[in-house]
Amino acid sequence: MTRIFLSAPDISGRERALVEEVFDSNYIAPTGAMLSKFEADICAYTGAKHAVAVSSGTAAMHLALRLSGVGEGDEVWTSSMTFIGGASPISFVGATPVFFDLSAHDWTIDCDLLDQELRVAEAENRLPAAIVPTDLYGQSSDLDRLDAIGEKYDVPIIIDSAEALGAFHGKRHSGAGGRASILSFNGNKMITTSGGGMLLSDDKAFIDKARYLSTQAREPVVHYEHVELGYNYRMSNVCAAIGVGQLEQIEDKVAKRRAHFDRYAAAFSKFDFIDFMPEPEDRRSSRWLTCMTLRGDGPVTRHEVQEACDAAEIEVRPLWKPMHMQPVFEGSRFVGPGLCEDLFKRGLCLPSGSGMTESEQSKVIETMSKLFER
Repeated sequence: MTRIFLSAPDISGRERALVEEVFDSNYIAPTGAMLSKFEADICAYTGAKHAVAVSSGTAAMHLALRLSGVGEGDEVWTSSMTFIGGASPISFVGATPVFFDLSAHDWTIDCDLLDQELRVAEAENRLPAAIVPTDLYGQSSDLDRLDAIGEKYDVPIIIDSAEALGAFHGKRHSGAGGRASILSFNGNKMITTSGGGMLLSDDKAFIDKARYLSTQAREPVVHYEHVELGYNYRMSNVCAAIGVGQLEQIEDKVAKRRAHFDRYAAAFSKFDFIDFMPEPEDRRSSRWLTCMTLRGDGPVTRHEVQEACDAAEIEVRPLWKPMHMQPVFEGSRFVGPGLCEDLFKRGLCLPSGSGMTESEQSKVIETMSKLFER
């Protein structure tokens, strides 16, 4: 049997021609015209004024934190339910993460909790050095609230939009506003460059410095001169060519993933013990992954669904295990009632790739329905 993956890369075919253009030009790496085009195309689509393409979303977050002045002894407040690549850079710069719960309204960072904690922290003169909300599973955070919070307390907002290319809050693309935002182009994301990321900001000086640091902090002189330490983080011209071709299809990819969600929701609507990730009226989720939860009074557990799907060569996964529950962050402070803990215990991500066929989705639905109908 051919395995049905959670979110396999979806290649249109144009990517190959663009990569051939790069080979013909012999600008394989480190930079070139295709890299500049990819950055410009991302800006045009998201509305960001400036962007620098790097080797991963994690690299982009590391640069954003360093350029925001976050360092040893600082706190960074961030979403607990996220991928570790969005949280580990906090430790890279020597800061301490404080993890926040989700809002049941949209499954992104609870802005009410943030505001309450910031009010106390301000009175005690211990405001965080930055706030890093995650646009979870293709859902934009509440950008209006985050803008207001950042301005009220004068704390930089760096939005982890790794999972949310193609998502919108009103007319604003996910990650818009704040000091900066990051994207990921890992193999399972909305678009892929095989591996890569992007740092976006409306601050030109911020992005210029990020570009400098991402190329080993080389000074603009004829020899190799370095006055500070940088990183080998720049995306290659070849990978950027793949990204250019992928981005041309982004709206089609969003439409297909949203259609997959709609079909799952319709097929499982007869089961009253199943819920799906909510989508507020003022958002357009990309539905990067279709996420569902099983109520405790239902006939099956998350583990049983995983086992049955695995036996049928279907990849399903639990929701992200919250960072405050991870051994590597043992002892970290967590703020909230524990919604993300509950979601992790009951939640599953279903196959959602834009290249998934109707027959493949039918197999997923049939396999799971047999369990639900017990």
